[in-house]
Amino acid sequence: MTKYAPSWLQLREDADAAARATELIEPVRAFLRGRDEVVIRDLGCGTGSLGRWLAVRLPGRQRWILHDRDADLLTHALSRTSRPEHALDGSEVTVVTEQRDITELRAEDLAGTSLVAASALLDLLTADEMSRLAEACVEAGCAVLFTLSVSGRVVLSPKDKFDIEISDAFNAHQRRVTDGRWLLGPDAVDVAFGVFERLGATVRRAPSPWRLGADQAALTAEWLTGWVGAACEQRPELAPDGDAYLRWRLAQCAAGELNAVIQHEDLLMVPA
Repeated sequence: MTKYAPSWLQLREDADAAARATELIEPVRAFLRGRDEVVIRDLGCGTGSLGRWLAVRLPGRQRWILHDRDADLLTHALSRTSRPEHALDGSEVTVVTEQRDITELRAEDLAGTSLVAASALLDLLTADEMSRLAEACVEAGCAVLFTLSVSGRVVLSPKDKFDIEISDAFNAHQRRVTDGRWLLGPDAVDVAFGVFERLGATVRRAPSPWRLGADQAALTAEWLTGWVGAACEQRPELAPDGDAYLRWRLAQCAAGELNAVIQHEDLLMVPA
């Protein structure tokens, strides 16, 4: 699985918070209502930003189990300043960590779990990994909230004819084979939705776009650099034009003249 720097995760946290589909929260509350304690597993937790966003939107006593393969990120997420302070109604929130490969989770590992949550994770899985995780969640009887999965659609303003070429190459990079794993990339939500439906669960999806403008110039520049870089890695013949394109777009960004809408989707599954 891809390793991310804490600085990148911190840079994107506010944009993530603004983008997540809040219309999916009430169905989560309804599913969790009446429980003495809510147990939430955050898969690929990074610095713990999803917990900081979600814990205060859910009532009742909560126990968060943060999963990641990166021990440094788990240490960061467990620090006093990173943990969510309280639930929506002021109830206690406790946090523990588990360093493990989340693709190996099975139903028995999820016993007693109320909600499985993740942010920006699905596109990094393969179809088989997604299917096994979905089956484990449905068998364990827990709800699932997957947020901010890339959908492959980007709109820049002002537009340029090279935007589509870079976007197509980036999407191909997201679907690449790495270490023998064929990543779902922008197809992740479609695949997950279909798997959960076949398992008889109730599934909803909602858009969760980043909307970046002059006030998010640092994030826009970092995202843009990674977006063009991945596209040129996938299609090296794009590199000469890609370098000039990136310099031009970064200059627009620095001048406050670039706006970007990067589409993501959120998915909620409630077991039958």
